[in-house]
Amino acid sequence: MQTIQEIDHVTQAEPMRLTALLVTCHMTRVLTVSALVYCHFIVQTSSPTALKLTEVCSSMAHTGTHSQPVRSCLLLVVVSVCVQQVHGVWPLPQQLHQSADRGCLSPQRFSFTYGRDSAAQTGCSVLDAAFKRYFSIIFPDFTKGSENRLQYVWSEPQPFVVSVSVKTGGCDGYPDEDSDESYNLSVSEGQAVLRSVTVWGALRGLESFSQLVYQDDYGSYFINKTEIVDFPRFAFRGLLLDTSRHYLPLHAILKTLDAMAYSKFNVFHWHIVDDPSFPYQSRTFPDLSNKGAFHPFTHIYTQSDVMRVIEHARMRGIRVVPEFDSPGHTQSWGKGQPGLLTPCYKGGVPSGSFGPVDPTIDTTYKFMESLLKEVKFVFPDSYVHLGGDEVSFACWQSNPNVRKFMEKMGFGKDFTKLESFYMESIMNMTAALNRTSIVWQDVFDYHERIPQDTVLEIWKGEKYQAELSRMTQAGHRVLLSAPWYINHISYGQDWRNSYAVQPQNFSGTEEQKKLVIGGEVAMWGEYVDATNLTPRLWPRACAAAERLWSNEEKTLNADLAFPRLEEFRCELLREPTVASESLTVWHQEEVTDLTALYKSNRQEVLQDRDTQSQEWTIRIKTQGL
Repeated sequence: MQTIQEIDHVTQAEPMRLTALLVTCHMTRVLTVSALVYCHFIVQTSSPTALKLTEVCSSMAHTGTHSQPVRSCLLLVVVSVCVQQVHGVWPLPQQLHQSADRGCLSPQRFSFTYGRDSAAQTGCSVLDAAFKRYFSIIFPDFTKGSENRLQYVWSEPQPFVVSVSVKTGGCDGYPDEDSDESYNLSVSEGQAVLRSVTVWGALRGLESFSQLVYQDDYGSYFINKTEIVDFPRFAFRGLLLDTSRHYLPLHAILKTLDAMAYSKFNVFHWHIVDDPSFPYQSRTFPDLSNKGAFHPFTHIYTQSDVMRVIEHARMRGIRVVPEFDSPGHTQSWGKGQPGLLTPCYKGGVPSGSFGPVDPTIDTTYKFMESLLKEVKFVFPDSYVHLGGDEVSFACWQSNPNVRKFMEKMGFGKDFTKLESFYMESIMNMTAALNRTSIVWQDVFDYHERIPQDTVLEIWKGEKYQAELSRMTQAGHRVLLSAPWYINHISYGQDWRNSYAVQPQNFSGTEEQKKLVIGGEVAMWGEYVDATNLTPRLWPRACAAAERLWSNEEKTLNADLAFPRLEEFRCELLREPTVASESLTVWHQEEVTDLTALYKSNRQEVLQDRDTQSQEWTIRIKTQGL
């Protein structure tokens, strides 16, 4: 009797405390089978604690029947039901309303379907694949026939259907700068209704739905009643990977795209080439990778590799924007394209070293035009990043032919005008190809005549607010990257610095602030390869993801965000694409004697090249290059 009174007194006890009390009850035998049945019926949609109590009750019931059970058992169940789990979403939706009411999900009775009024139906490549992918994400431990049916002793699991309706089709297209990613999600008893304008919005809604599902300690799946109205704050939410300084294997890139989708990033900025290496295998200029990559077989991205990245990204609503940075950052280019780089002089004679691209000769522009035509053909996105940053003028200054050209053009000794001349020519080429240029802020800082539709990207960390003000005052669209160079690491929770960024907090009109179209996280590769890419990116990049997606006024407090981020990190770790994976990493210094590898793989490589050649021949005939 004393134990029963103690149970009645506990209203907010912890699971261990409650379990201990019930063990005492078991010893004194105060529960009956009838109480057990009634309690188990109630806790079918209750908290993990309630299910734990039911297990203990079951053990007691088999020992015999005794008096005064119902009041104590019911009270204990009510206590456990009151402590409900309500799970958050990252990034935080614009509007989110959740109830403590929840339903139990059974993998065997769960399904995705298309709404009757949906423009997309079975056969939609993007959503058909997403349904399969998210089933595995939602039920990570489920394999056919493996479901634990002990939880359904007292009632059969109820069906749960996720109905997806989109207003427009577009299943075979690519996401672009104007893609509508908004969605509405309503979760109620036995069903969820997801509505969006496009398939890209449906993907964002499916991601949010997947984060609402959670498991208890015994493997049961639950979801609370929820209403979400959501859309991104910024249209451009990017992540940059540098695959030149350290070559990243294809699987590392694909894994990053998966994680980007979980965080609702929508642009993969592929900084594919730079000074150290040229891993992009060009069909027009094959020697660029043959001579400029760390290794011409193991450290390249074939045309098939690039197509795979683009398609993997498309299926997750992610754009792929390539960057071919020039005139600086081009040392690897010169190895496979003689005459492209500027010869440096010392003491009036060539020193044997080379500087940036030579902007004074016609062959440079013919080469760049051909390369950009190929880039347009390979990468379907309307944006291409042209770089334009960190150009050293020392080599240009040393070269007598460059100085003569400067004099002829009336540039004097102002080498920023020479860079301006080059960049303006390249941007005009891009415009003629019906592509939008992105350039680093240096191009704007040198007062170049920039086409009005060019997007400017801010990368210099100090005083980026003033740069935002100047650029938008000039009428240009702007991307912010400076505060999100997360390849720089520090001790502790440095994600809070990224979370505190306010992209539109600068001096300017409302019209100016609308010209900030988004931003991106940058992961430069000086000290990053496939072994440390994932833990350095995630969950640190998630802070910028929420800043770029969510309402800023609702997400300024990092302390309030921390529990959601902590939970989201656990979800990322559970995903097979983000968690541990065997990594094979090859560094430049490790690639020494691979003669045997060549001989054994030569036939396979030649067959791969033949296949790619056939693909290119077909595409050239149909699209023209």
